[in-house]
Amino acid sequence: MEAEKMDENEWRYHGEGNKSLVVSHRQRCVVLRFLKFPLNRNKTPEEIFHHLQNIVHFCKHIMKQFFGENYVHHGEVVQLPLDFVKQLCLKIQSERPESRCDKDMDTFSGYAMCLPNLTRLHFVEHRPIICIEIKPKCGFLPFSSYVSQEIKYKVCRYCMHQHLKVAKGKWKRLSKYCPLDLFSGNKQRMHFALTSLLQEAQNNLKIFKNGELIYGCKNNVDSPSDLNELAHHLKPFFFPSNGLVGGPHCTRTILKELIHVITMTLLSSTDNCKAGDMKTVPSSQGWSYCEASAFNKELVRNGKNKMESSGLPRECLLYKTLQAQMLDMLDIEGIYPLYSRIEQYLEEFPKERNMLQIDGPYNESFYEKLLDLSSEDDGTVAYALTKVQQYRVAMTAKDCSIMIALSPCQQDECSAERPVVLTSKSRFTFSVSVLDLDLKPYESIPHQYKLDGKIVSYYLKNTQAKDDSVMSSLLKENEDCTLVLHKINTEIPLRPS
Repeated sequence: MEAEKMDENEWRYHGEGNKSLVVSHRQRCVVLRFLKFPLNRNKTPEEIFHHLQNIVHFCKHIMKQFFGENYVHHGEVVQLPLDFVKQLCLKIQSERPESRCDKDMDTFSGYAMCLPNLTRLHFVEHRPIICIEIKPKCGFLPFSSYVSQEIKYKVCRYCMHQHLKVAKGKWKRLSKYCPLDLFSGNKQRMHFALTSLLQEAQNNLKIFKNGELIYGCKNNVDSPSDLNELAHHLKPFFFPSNGLVGGPHCTRTILKELIHVITMTLLSSTDNCKAGDMKTVPSSQGWSYCEASAFNKELVRNGKNKMESSGLPRECLLYKTLQAQMLDMLDIEGIYPLYSRIEQYLEEFPKERNMLQIDGPYNESFYEKLLDLSSEDDGTVAYALTKVQQYRVAMTAKDCSIMIALSPCQQDECSAERPVVLTSKSRFTFSVSVLDLDLKPYESIPHQYKLDGKIVSYYLKNTQAKDDSVMSSLLKENEDCTLVLHKINTEIPLRPS
């Protein structure tokens, strides 16, 4: 990226997370990612470069091993003219949501990450493109013996966390989406999960058209999304020339096609996307249902037996994601004591932190330790460190995003080298990628431990309160419906003669 080609007017605000801010180029299929810091607390350029390089190396040498070469785009660290960075910061400041302005974009180091813009397909730059971004979250129930609350074996973390988020005002309504339905591999359950995401996107679903956000949560503001407007945007992609009329029927038909396409691409598997030699983490069909899932509740309500999970194709991205997530074999309740063991060791030997590779380097040695799935604690720091690092990688996989980019193509235009998905009236060439693969911070483990306790205790308290309310209502109804029996005269009076 040459300095003379840096024009801040060609870049636009693309979004941001807790630690970074992203801008995308209007013409080229690239994005720049800048670090953010709390106000008046900046790192040195050398520290920023090292931090960004660590992110690149972690994606390149670790996460590619789990997900496969074609799914992970690690990018590269670039150095930019400081004048350009400062002007760009001024340009986009007004577009940033107020809730994000407690942190400054890094305008002092000149370093940023240059990545491909995954809302576009780099091999079809001049064609219309829709892109669906899904943050699937954790797709299994914990199986650790360290779990202290029985409810965690029955209800998934996402469904429990929904109650706490609504109570705190983060969202106005509970979502019917359950990650276990999406990860089931059963198309009916997957369709239900995707429909639920469309109805209540929160920050788990976004849809882009030619790089522009057209559906989903904007700037983390919970505002109602218009499915009819979304269908209007998507109609030319799915029904290019059939003259389908507008209205609810049209919207339902288009969204049904969209859900079908997303499902097929998520289940797609290609031989050239094989992951590394990671051993499969053991799983059980008994963990495939969440009791809080709206789909599961509907089955129970209708008196049906639970639907068997069809299972995910071993080479699809959902399967790879789930396998990486299941490196969390001990749950945070089993990890926190191991974290405390490491902390106690570092208090005695602070200079050993680098040797333990807590902050990298993320190389082959780091990856090989992740493959040790033994669960017998020998009391050593080495065992504790292995499990903590596995947990951090698992948490990264639980919080990643999957990007599905689709572009319409005619039968004679589609290359045999590109995967294709068919609908009733269209065909699409597509790519599936995974992003947001920064390793979760070692220092965040105490926070995760406390948050886990809050989520579970609030869910138990909230559901118990609802159960008590329902029971109270039933009792009241019974009181209102009490039959009062009165004695009546059974003698039949004689009729006068």
